[in-house]
Amino acid sequence: MGDERSFVKHVIKKGIIGIVVGIFLVGLARALDFPPVFQVMFFTYAMLGTAVFILLDAPSLQPMGGMKALVALLAFYVVLSGVYIGGASFWPQYDPEDEKGKIEKLLKAKRAATEQGKAEELLTRTKALAEKADAIMQRLQSVGGVAMASVPVGADSKRPSGTLPAATGDLVALGKEQWELQECYNCHKLSGQGGKKRGPEMDNIGSLMQPEELRQKILDPRSWMAEGFEKEYDKKKMPDKYKELMEDKDIDALVAYLSTLKNPSVNTPKPIKKK
Repeated sequence: MGDERSFVKHVIKKGIIGIVVGIFLVGLARALDFPPVFQVMFFTYAMLGTAVFILLDAPSLQPMGGMKALVALLAFYVVLSGVYIGGASFWPQYDPEDEKGKIEKLLKAKRAATEQGKAEELLTRTKALAEKADAIMQRLQSVGGVAMASVPVGADSKRPSGTLPAATGDLVALGKEQWELQECYNCHKLSGQGGKKRGPEMDNIGSLMQPEELRQKILDPRSWMAEGFEKEYDKKKMPDKYKELMEDKDIDALVAYLSTLKNPSVNTPKPIKKK
């Protein structure tokens, strides 16, 4: 009788401790913004731990043998399995496909925001360059000292095929800005900087290609191939987007800049005509 009273006291004492620990875990989970289901889970784990410690102080069972022991063992496993499976069914289940879908939704929104922001920045910078180019050409027209002044502002699309405006210092500077703006350095190395081995070095391209050939390559990347870059050519590493992304004057500026790149000390691959 005394053992039973002592065991009841242990149950009450450890039960109170378990409840206090469970409440503490729930409060900590709330402070850390855990979802409610996890708060319940932490409290349940605290109660399970309490039950284990209570069982350690439980009175010893009377020895059993034979069929009675076998039935008791089977009953124990049935009850334990039922509690485990029933309890597990209440916990949140991990579904890899569901988690992948959640991650994809988050990344899609971030990618859209990033691409939109980059596009807006690109359009703003392109507009600023276009305005600068218009101002330069108007100034050149006013002095009337270069061939470019004979081309009306905004009429580049009417220029006869095979001809390019004279490359003035300002036009070359605009072309260098286009090199940076279009991020050509991502694939091409120039002056030892940039490039990821997806395209040839450009330091001597002005000695190997005429301006109109450079223009053709920009507008139609399949028209020319750099010697030694057959795999990159077959995989279409150079994007076919600049004819929509760039205006004629932007392309003229980039071509003018590329035409000035004549450093024979750099082994720029030989261009091969494909179309």
